[in-house]
Amino acid sequence: MASLRRFTNAPTLTEMETIAARAFDTIPDELRRHVANVVIQIEDFPDEDTEREMNLESPFDLLGLYRGIGMPFQSVTSPHPEPELIFLYRRPILDYWCETGEDLTHIVRHVLIHEIGHHFGFSDEDMEALEAQADEEE
Repeated sequence: MASLRRFTNAPTLTEMETIAARAFDTIPDELRRHVANVVIQIEDFPDEDTEREMNLESPFDLLGLYRGIGMPFQSVTSPHPEPELIFLYRRPILDYWCETGEDLTHIVRHVLIHEIGHHFGFSDEDMEALEAQADEEE
């Protein structure tokens, strides 16, 4: 996947939204079509409730989060009124980017695929295999 550009300064929330949208467009269609109704939201950090719920030592410990009912647990007899969301946390992602020197667009795509995996109820091992497949298709 070609980067939007090589960033030398931290992108804004709006620029991160663009990066996430471009990254989403590169995800294999068999995944994308099942998450068309999932909202991708960019925030600087997780909120305090999420920090407590996830037992985070620092808000920098979480790059992304899926909020919703995973597909294996959904039921037509028990609809869930809350929208399904994928949060991407800008500041922790940028911190990781600075620490690793990896391409920022690649990091965002990696986090996005990981969170989409939670939508499907995948294990971490399943998600690693999906990410490897997606990397091969780049």
